[in-house]
Amino acid sequence: MVMDIGEVARRSGVTASALRYYEDIGLIRSIGRHGLRRQFDPSVLVKLSLIRLGSMAGFSLVEIAGMFERDGELRLPRTDLHAKADEIQQQMRDLRVLRDALRHVADCPAPSHLECPSFRKLLHTASRAERPERGVRASKNRKRPGT
Repeated sequence: MVMDIGEVARRSGVTASALRYYEDIGLIRSIGRHGLRRQFDPSVLVKLSLIRLGSMAGFSLVEIAGMFERDGELRLPRTDLHAKADEIQQQMRDLRVLRDALRHVADCPAPSHLECPSFRKLLHTASRAERPERGVRASKNRKRPGT
């Protein structure tokens, strides 16, 4: 059963323009055309689900494209997946700090939040999250002009 681009868009939730873009950059392939409408094999729905999952995990479309072999087979680089999982774990920690700070600001009975020791501790924690890791010079993380 061949599906046209409108059917793929409806069943996947991906807009037709995004499907055309994905095809242009090599993420998916149509199997032909019926008039001006692109035709797809139903297996494209699985691939679109994988693309969506990769995007939700924070992978760029270029990174996602690199996870597919020329023949369309999936190749998941485990080290990249571990690194992304670690990145998400750190984001979760940062979000918990932010959640706690927002709840404290909302519930703190102090006349001024800046007078509140708990709030000041949260501010300190938040500011530490923005600094580079200990032992790593900030200049190492920055690209020099012209490089």
